[in-house]
Parts: sequence; C-alpha cells; structure tokens
Amino acid sequence: MYQVDEKGFYGQFGGAYIPEMLYPNVEELRQQYLKIIESESFKQEFDLLLKDYVGRPSPLYFASRLSHHYQTQIYLKREDLNHTGAHKINNTLGQIILAKRLGKKRIIAETGAGQHGVATATACALMGMPCIVYMGAVDIDRQKPNVERMRLLGAEVVPATSGSQTLKDATNEAMRHWINNPEDTHYIIGSVVGPHPFPDMVARFQSVISLEMKQQLLEKTGSEDPNYIIACVGGGSNAMGAFYHYLDRPQVNLIVAEAAGLGLKSGESAATTHLGKPGILHGSKTILMQTNDGQVVEPYSISAGLDYPGIGPVHAHLFETARADFNYITDKEAMIAGRLCSQLEGIIPAVESAHALAVLDQRKFESSDVVVINLSGRGDKDMRTYMNYNFDD
Repeated sequence: MYQVDEKGFYGQFGGAYIPEMLYPNVEELRQQYLKIIESESFKQEFDLLLKDYVGRPSPLYFASRLSHHYQTQIYLKREDLNHTGAHKINNTLGQIILAKRLGKKRIIAETGAGQHGVATATACALMGMPCIVYMGAVDIDRQKPNVERMRLLGAEVVPATSGSQTLKDATNEAMRHWINNPEDTHYIIGSVVGPHPFPDMVARFQSVISLEMKQQLLEKTGSEDPNYIIACVGGGSNAMGAFYHYLDRPQVNLIVAEAAGLGLKSGESAATTHLGKPGILHGSKTILMQTNDGQVVEPYSISAGLDYPGIGPVHAHLFETARADFNYITDKEAMIAGRLCSQLEGIIPAVESAHALAVLDQRKFESSDVVVINLSGRGDKDMRTYMNYNFDD
C-alpha cells in the first residue's frame, strides 16, 4: 500500500502537475523508466558502479559509545563513506545511465547542501556529459566547498537569486531550464520530489540502502528487522532509501526528523508536516508550507539540505497514514547532536544527518532496541557552520 500506483500517486499524494512543454519529457520517462532500469544490462552496469566506483556496500557500524550514552543499541548506516560523501551518488549514477539510454545529451540538476550537485557533477564527469547545477545564492555562500568541488569537476554552477535564494528557488530555476530545453536535456532531480515518475525512480535507486541494511542486520543481530529506523527528511531521498524495504513490515518503526529551524512557532522553520497542508509544489501534490491563499512559505533551516517547504509525496502519504512518526528538530538540537557524535564516535556528520541523531534526545529507547540511524552524509561541507555556531547560546 506504500508503493506508487499506476497513475503516479501514493494515496492522495503524487501525480504529475506539469506545463504542457514538459509533457513529452515526463511521459517518455514514465513509459520507459521501468523497462530500462529493470533490464539486466542496466542492473549490471549500475551494480558494478555502485560496487567499484561508489564503494558499496556502505558499512553498518555499531556505535558503541553512542549506544552506551543513550542506553540502547545504535547502528549507523554509513552513507557518509560513499564516494562524494553522501547517499546522493546512488541516485545520480542511476539517472545518468537512464538518461544516456534515452539519448539525452545534457544534464541539469538542483542542489541545496551541494551534495546532490557534487554527485551529479561527478556522474557527468564520469560519463562525459555537460552539467549545469542550479543552487540558491544563499546556499552557494554557506556551502562554498561543495561549489568549488562542482566547478573542479567541470560543472557550471548557476545561482538562483529569487525568493529565499535556497533549494526551492534552485528547483524553480532548474524546472524553467528544462521547459526551455526539453528534447536533449535530462533533469536529475535529487530527491523523492517532482512529477511522477521521479519520486518512484529516485526511491528505487536509493533502495540499495535498506537492501544492504537487511543483510547487514541479519549478520550482526540475527534479524533483518531493527526496532527503529531514523532518517532526516527535506525532500526525503535518504529516508526513503532507508525505509524502502521495510515499508510493509509494521514491526519496524520508521522515524522521520524534520528541520524545525529556530522553533515551530518562530516563523523560521522547515517542519513541513507540522506546519503545512496539501498543495501542489514542483509538479506533484504533497504537503507543503503555504499561506491561506496558497503562496509557498519560505522555509528556514541551518541545514541547506533540509531548507525545503515541502516533502516528497511518498512521505506525505507515510505521514497521513501514520506509517512513519514525524519529529521536528531545532537547529540547536541538531548541532548539539552532531557535536556529540563527533566527540563520542570520531564521526563528524552532515548537519542534515545530525537532525536524525537528535531524535535520540527526544525519544526513550529500551536497552534491547536495535536503532538504525541513516547517516546520510559527512560533515566536511559543514565545518564553517559547526565552527561558527554558538553552542553556549
């Protein structure tokens, strides 16, 4: 009941609400994507790249000092150890192989924290394809190391200077570009957002995370099923990758960490499910933060990757059906959790991932519980944010 239906919906959420100019591109994808990605030749090429280029499987690490601190059994799924430093590379490689098989010649993408932009630029360099990445001007400033990486990899980074100059606005600009260049360009959307079939396609490429997790947990604990899986959500690709093979296993509790910024009622937040309502954003029906007359509310988070006013339609469905438990995490809670992980485990998490770690301070787990946290990215890109943060405030 949690998979997309033939019309592209998860319950009432999803679909493809697109301009007429994009219809041929999106329809071509819809008709071809399953046929291509389920072919043996595609699987062989994709799996080989995941193994030899990305470095998969990523480890499932028992965090003994964190476990002792919280008096439960904590495992970290180490997506931060992938090539490029996050889970994003799983999806970009899958989509660029698909794009080449569809005969596309150019790639565009949007990025917030820069990890998807770096992963897309990396995939384009590997495949010899031109790459344009749209990024909010604010994010370009606060994620400068990733901007430099993209440019070194040969990508053109185009600032989005409208609105809040963050992820939403970068996505708007990428959509406009695609509308103007529909025939030869493929848009690699970085999360489980956008018109069908993108949410399902991205979820399938990221599902390698939970596929590996099942085997690793069986080896380490004797059971494929943990008691809890925790992941952060902006659009929600890392969470969907971690949840995918457990959606129909109700004994596994799924916990989502959304970014509450300066607080739910501060006016500076990105906690979509707590502040939003159903509407249309970037080609799909989902839950989004909006005014009474339907204008998108500008989100805020210290984390560039969670600074988004909506969530993927699949997560909206998980929220509405109560399959997943949605928690909100403030900037301060995330930063403290990120520092604690760094000092107890010697692992500096991305600020996005630190939001998932902060759930440990909100919830009480039993000593026998197996708790898996998807560590979606490493904190190299966020060093300036960590260093400039006033932990004593």
